[in-house]
Amino acid sequence: MNYKNIVVREEDGVATITINRPEALNALNKETLMELSSTVDKLENNKKIKVAILTGSGDKAFIAGADIKQMKDLTPLEAKEFSEIGHNLLFKIEKSRLPFIAAVNGYALGGGCEVMMACDIIIASDNALIGQPEINLGISPGFGGTQRLPRLVGKTKAKELLLTGNNLSAEDAKTIGLVNNIVESDKLLEHVGKLAHKIASKSSVQTAFIKELVNKGADIDLSNACALEISYFSSSFSTHDQKEGMNAFVEKRKPEFKGE
Repeated sequence: MNYKNIVVREEDGVATITINRPEALNALNKETLMELSSTVDKLENNKKIKVAILTGSGDKAFIAGADIKQMKDLTPLEAKEFSEIGHNLLFKIEKSRLPFIAAVNGYALGGGCEVMMACDIIIASDNALIGQPEINLGISPGFGGTQRLPRLVGKTKAKELLLTGNNLSAEDAKTIGLVNNIVESDKLLEHVGKLAHKIASKSSVQTAFIKELVNKGADIDLSNACALEISYFSSSFSTHDQKEGMNAFVEKRKPEFKGE
C-alpha cells in the first residue's frame, strides 16, 4: 500500500499503521483521513491480518489533532463534510473485525484523542499528553469526543475535560481509565508489538466475536446483552477453532487456529 501520509507494514498477522506527517505532528488533514479509511477497508478484507496497531511517526506525537491550517477557513458545509469523514473512519475502526491497538507516543489531542478512543486497547508512552482542547479554538469536538469520552470516563469527568480544555498526563489518563497501560517511550512499539502478536495468535473468529459483543453489549440492557452472548457462544461451536482449541487443551498441546 503506497500512501502520501501514512505507512503500513504487515508482519506475521499484524499490520502497523503509522501516520507519517512529523512536520505537522501527524495532524489529520482530509487526505490523511481518507488514506486511513482506505487502509482500514483493505486490512479488513485481508484475512492474513489478525490485529492492527495504530501509531504516529516520531516520539513527539501520536496525532496532535486535526489540521487547523486546513480547518480554519472551512465553510459550515465543508466543516460538516470533514466531521463526517472523521466519524466514518472511527466507526470503521470500531466495527472492524480487527482488534485495534493505539500506541500513543506523545501528543494525542483533539482528533488524536478521538482516534485513540475508537481503538480497542490503548497503550501510552510515559511522555503522552492526552485531551480534547477544542474549546480553546472556539469549537466543540468533531470526531466523536463528546460521545466516546463520557462513555469511557463518565459524564462528569468528561465534561470537566471538554469544558476546560485541560490535557492529561499518561498517568492521569490511566488513573481515570482512559488508557490501559503506560510504557517508556523507547519501548512503546516493542511492548505493543508483543501484545499484538499475542492477540494475533488467538482465534480470529473469537477476537472478532468478543470485540463485537463488548461494543454492542455496552449500548443495550444487560438482559439483551447476555442473550446476545448466548447466541455468539453457541455459534462458536460451529467453528474449527472451537474444536481445535478444546482438543488441544485435552491433548495438552498448543492449538493451531485457522480463523474459521
